[in-house]
Amino acid sequence: MRLDRFLSETTDLTRGLARRVLTAGEVTVNGEVERKGARHVNEKDVVCWRDATLALVGLRYVMLHKPTGVECTARRGLYPRVVDLLDLPHAERLQPVGRLDVDTSGLLLLTDDGQWSHRVTSPRHRCAKVYHARLARTLEGIEAENAIERFAEGILLDGDDIPTRPAELECLGEKEVRLTIHEGRYHQVRRMLAAVGNHVEALHRESIGQLALDPDLTPGQWRELSAREVALFY
Repeated sequence: MRLDRFLSETTDLTRGLARRVLTAGEVTVNGEVERKGARHVNEKDVVCWRDATLALVGLRYVMLHKPTGVECTARRGLYPRVVDLLDLPHAERLQPVGRLDVDTSGLLLLTDDGQWSHRVTSPRHRCAKVYHARLARTLEGIEAENAIERFAEGILLDGDDIPTRPAELECLGEKEVRLTIHEGRYHQVRRMLAAVGNHVEALHRESIGQLALDPDLTPGQWRELSAREVALFY
């Protein structure tokens, strides 16, 4: 890896600022001042800046219990960002694997591994996502049976050209359902339930594929995935 890129990957420096500190003689490689950003370094080289030894972080995989009122966005806006909840170096480099809207809570994965993220989110892999919803209106009897059937057949949502993939709807109570979908369209769960004449008051994602939200994580808490959990999506 080029030295200027190595500096930008291991610090808060941009590539331009990395070249400046190199020109200023602030960086050493194996104990000697190095001013050339084009120099290549490897894992055996010891790179220091301001008396700190720098090291690449490597690929990271995080499970977050996303609370409501937090956005899955890189931009700073009206709401806090999910990356602001992570006490990790360079947390802003982690990207949500799929998104949850600001009013939805539950399991959110974040990573800087683009290929792994694609495996989780790609419709080709049909990774199941399970949601628990609290509804505004009672859903039971014939109405519930009709909704279950429509979800199983696929629903053509307003603004879409093709129906949703078959989904599984389970009624848990008069105003509670569990919904399993195999794709990730914009506000899909809310739109599907609106299509059968209901409204979602609260929405929580329970699992993605074989990975369920850790019950020990309270809203806003996170942990890194184990190697076994990462491998669930390969």
